[in-house]
Amino acid sequence: MKRFGIIGDPVAHSMSPRLFRAAYGGRYPYDLIEGSDFEASWERFLKDYDGINVTAPFKEKAAAKADILSPAVRRIGASNLIVKTSEGIFADNSDYHGVVLTLRYHNFRCGKALVIGCGGAGKAAAVALFDEGWDVTLLNRTLSRAEAFAEAASECRFKVKDASSLKEAIREADLIAYTATAPFEGMESLGAEVFNGKIIFEANYRNPSLTGPAFKESIMLSGMEWLLYQAIAGYKTFTGEDPDAESMKKIIEKI
Repeated sequence: MKRFGIIGDPVAHSMSPRLFRAAYGGRYPYDLIEGSDFEASWERFLKDYDGINVTAPFKEKAAAKADILSPAVRRIGASNLIVKTSEGIFADNSDYHGVVLTLRYHNFRCGKALVIGCGGAGKAAAVALFDEGWDVTLLNRTLSRAEAFAEAASECRFKVKDASSLKEAIREADLIAYTATAPFEGMESLGAEVFNGKIIFEANYRNPSLTGPAFKESIMLSGMEWLLYQAIAGYKTFTGEDPDAESMKKIIEKI
């Protein structure tokens, strides 16, 4: 029987086991493989598992270990989905697919996108937005990190702005992908008029930063959508079978 799991430190909070059980009615085992030693977790994958999800802080290390990289992983530089194949170990990025599927579901007209935060989720969102036809600008607390990513993924033609340009960058954007793990300095002082009519897509579904009156006239996309669609795409890559999307949606609705 095929066996799957998730590695990272920590992983106890992960929704992946519940979603995976719902996806396949509990037919396949899905384990939490928690530990701070990446090499030890990787060896457990090689020995016992057909595929694993990868969470922080192991995404870049996992991509470097794989034999085959998806086009998204080549540009993002990180993988959150590893699966054994007959041709070797394949690395993909389901965060990327989650953004693509969410955008296609809502069928937004492409325009200017601002990605705030340049960690793993931010990089995945930026590449996905570019591939879907958006003009993407990166803004990160540490400018050099955004500049390095823009250079590494030069084919995406990302623009980069300094954090001091936050208000201007938001005014210019049609869509804001907020992937920072905490409230961005200066966000709370911006008035509602800056966000009116804009699409706000925040990755953090547990404790979102962008809430309150300032966003009442915005089009808010929950990180739950991103979570759901990345799981749907990722689990099919694992098993080769379509997951039970309706059962997965019911898990999301309960959260």
